[in-house]
Amino acid sequence: MIWTILSIIILLVVVYFVFVNFYPTFGGDVNEDRQRLYQSSSNFSDHKFRNIDASVPPDLGLSKTLGIAYKFFTTKVPNGSPSHDLQVQKVNKKILKEQDSTQLIWFGHSAFYLKMNDKSILIDPMFGKVAAPHPWLGANRFNSELPIEIEDLPSIDAVIISHDHYDHLDYDSIIALKDKVSHYYVPLGVGVHLEAWGIESSAITELDWWQEVTLGDIQLACTPAQHFSGRKIGAEQSTLWSSWVIQNETEKLFFSGDSGYSDHFKAIGNQYGPFDLALMECGQYNELWSDIHMMPEETAQAGKDLNARAIMPIHWAGFKLALHDWRDPVNRVTTAGELLNLPVITPQIGDVIHLDDTASAYGQWWK
Repeated sequence: MIWTILSIIILLVVVYFVFVNFYPTFGGDVNEDRQRLYQSSSNFSDHKFRNIDASVPPDLGLSKTLGIAYKFFTTKVPNGSPSHDLQVQKVNKKILKEQDSTQLIWFGHSAFYLKMNDKSILIDPMFGKVAAPHPWLGANRFNSELPIEIEDLPSIDAVIISHDHYDHLDYDSIIALKDKVSHYYVPLGVGVHLEAWGIESSAITELDWWQEVTLGDIQLACTPAQHFSGRKIGAEQSTLWSSWVIQNETEKLFFSGDSGYSDHFKAIGNQYGPFDLALMECGQYNELWSDIHMMPEETAQAGKDLNARAIMPIHWAGFKLALHDWRDPVNRVTTAGELLNLPVITPQIGDVIHLDDTASAYGQWWK
């Protein structure tokens, strides 16, 4: 019996390593030469990137990690996913070309199309069906249709990525977009995945926290987040995670990426605020991992810390990656926003959002 169990374990280990090394979705590896380039970053030490609070995320060990995984996969969550496919507002591709004012289109979860100063930008363009390295390893997204198909998107001047997790950096989406995209802006290390997928290094700009770059007359700033990274075992914290500030001469937009609540929101607000709109993580949370994913009430408070004129909850209505009712994030954050006198906008997937008109009311479509 012991030899049978050992044989099964060895077989599973061999299958895993073959899968990881030959299946392209896992991306690339940060080698020693590349790590030497990151030594100048205050966020990098002992071959890993760190949060400002270096104790986050805690090292749970194998037993606690397996315990959380067991709870996640065995707990039945009432209304953890919608009972029906979420309808989306379809977008006519002519709108993307003809609109002059700054506009956003939400694709669900954390994916956006942004048109600003005549530049077309995609933010965390995860358009795939499953947020996992293989379709068998995850549940389908809540909306089977996209507001607009990838082939109908115009040429993309820039893709902005917050970190390398599968629900934000998707292999199939990157491959489908490759011939449309001029440049990629990513946190330190994330470029290794793009390069592994055939993107030229000259088309990739890696940034550390607080570094800035210009895209025409748009300024992009890579700003802190409190999270973690890694696409496979042994690659934890090998690449950096971030939030982003996107601004032109008159407008400022904040994108939180994934983050727990901490003082970095106040620091960003002090340096770059106030913001016309903050796209704020609000979903896939749990008290067990609240240091890396905000609770909805913290999302609203973070919006106040940023000095945002309005916030929009994101990281929900896309995938089931936690143990809460799928509608819980938006219900709780809107209540918290009312208590803080902070406007919370809740557009439907595919709605066109104008940055100069974030006071518009949206119906409670999720109900």
